[in-house]
Amino acid sequence: MMTTEKTAVISVGRIYCDLIFTGLDELPVLGRELFARDMEIAAGGGAFIAAAHFAHIGRPVALLARLGTDTFSRDIGEKMARSGVDLQFLEHSADAGPQVTVATVVGQDRAFLTRRAGAAQPSTLDAAFAWENARHLHIAEFATLHEMPDLVSRAKASGLSVSLDPSWDASLIYDKGLLQACAGVDIFLPNLEEAEAITGHSDPEIAIRALSEAFPVVALKGGAQGAWVSSQRGLRHVAAQKVPVIDTTGAGDAFNAGFLDAWLEGQDEQRCLKAGVAAGSLAVQAAGGAPRETAAA
Repeated sequence: MMTTEKTAVISVGRIYCDLIFTGLDELPVLGRELFARDMEIAAGGGAFIAAAHFAHIGRPVALLARLGTDTFSRDIGEKMARSGVDLQFLEHSADAGPQVTVATVVGQDRAFLTRRAGAAQPSTLDAAFAWENARHLHIAEFATLHEMPDLVSRAKASGLSVSLDPSWDASLIYDKGLLQACAGVDIFLPNLEEAEAITGHSDPEIAIRALSEAFPVVALKGGAQGAWVSSQRGLRHVAAQKVPVIDTTGAGDAFNAGFLDAWLEGQDEQRCLKAGVAAGSLAVQAAGGAPRETAAA
């Protein structure tokens, strides 16, 4: 009897129309108008950006999300259709949009203004977990798990491994119950700011060791400082690559895809880190988080 090889990732989370302003000398301040030299309209949100990078690497991946029917949603829907990401679990609903993020970028600094719409849980959730190709669930932000608190347990019941990027959300990142709500997650993927907010430690090695008490594997993203990983095999660090930086939006999600793809291949943590850093380095060299080859306007 033929069996289907389980290699695919399901990437779940909200998706946004990103309006990304670059070519600025300073970030916006109240009472002043700034003029950007460049602007990009891109499909965004951690779930899609990570999925696009999985597809770019060659890992089968499906997006589990909701998309509106408004003009913004239709525009990014066309971009996503060219991304190489499997969209069979993308639910279309009027109440799911418009979801928009306005990003202003100055060097390594960014400022965001975001609107969410509708509920996060797609009607396609059961079908996604029943997908015969599925091997792993990637949760793109803690906010998604907060809205769907049984997401990890349902994924585990379906035989999937699980990763989670907490993603910055000021209303949730300081929640004392965050780590408990993430119980069952196999790989936790914060950046330095998120790790400090969760643990209270600004030193990356102290923070990652604290998080390792809750998760089997923790990969900590440090931008220009590189990245760390902690597991039963110990603590490792990989330096950042020196590349021209256009826009750091989505670099963390790209790192997630590179790291997780190597992890799913059974690579050791050092190689997983290098793969994550390489994917993140690709993302910062263009406006918009998804690879140019898969998400060109």
